[in-house]
Amino acid sequence: MDYELNVTYITFGGHVDVHKYRYLYFLIMFTVYILIICCNSTIICLIWIHKNLHEPMYIFIAALLLNSVVVSTAMYPKMLIDFLSEKQIISYSACLFQFFLFYSLSGSEFLLLSAMAYDRYVSICKPLHYPTIMRKNTVSIFLILAWLVPASQIAVPVILSADMKLCSLTVKGIFCNNAIYNLHCVSSRARSIFGVVALMNIALFPVLFILFTYTKIFIISYRSCGQVRKKAAQTCLPHLLVLISFACLCAYDVSIVRLESDFTKTARLIMTLQFVLYHPLFNPIIYGLKMKEITKHLKRLFCQSKEI
Repeated sequence: MDYELNVTYITFGGHVDVHKYRYLYFLIMFTVYILIICCNSTIICLIWIHKNLHEPMYIFIAALLLNSVVVSTAMYPKMLIDFLSEKQIISYSACLFQFFLFYSLSGSEFLLLSAMAYDRYVSICKPLHYPTIMRKNTVSIFLILAWLVPASQIAVPVILSADMKLCSLTVKGIFCNNAIYNLHCVSSRARSIFGVVALMNIALFPVLFILFTYTKIFIISYRSCGQVRKKAAQTCLPHLLVLISFACLCAYDVSIVRLESDFTKTARLIMTLQFVLYHPLFNPIIYGLKMKEITKHLKRLFCQSKEI
């Protein structure tokens, strides 16, 4: 009983007319959640089953889609419960855990995209050295680092925020993002420094590395034959589309705390929903339509289903 009295609850204040449209919100979000799980899991299973997809590029794609499933699972069940509840609340400890999952997996997405960019660079620019460079051990190290580095970086500001005094108990959002920093009575200098370092290590530097790598790829492919240019376009374009989309959403999320007064509640809700609605579905659609080998297996799968 004493424990329950000591629990601090945070209210989500980003919902718009949730009592009026709760069942509509629930139906839309539940449908999208099922689509996210099905679309991402289908491609992950195809990559797992078919041996010709057991290549570094497809393994990184599977890891990227797995991230979408985990992030969505960390967000959707709680949001679905909130739509049907009288009060949209969450304990502060659960809020910090949701914050940790969201940003550590978002950071791992940038690092996975960096690994993909490096894989494409070696494949297109140094094809003779590709088997010796992109070995199974190398891919495993990239995957471990992509998940471990962001988790360790985000853990520090989360731990520092755990014991900070709260002067507000309302988050201007529908899940726990960096808007929780506005809850604290005093801003922590140490947490701010660690936050900037984490942002640079898991977002800014990977994006710069990706842009540099793809610039090199396009310069080399432009000077090469048409077949090399075609290969570069087919394999690099989906990664760039995903990067641009995700980077824009992250730029909004990072700046929302500073610019929140300039956004209406409805506009802020629509932009926030891009993370949980649009992006987790964007990845499987892009890779399913643009990656030739994945498209082949998807066509075979659905053609077999129709015959049955």
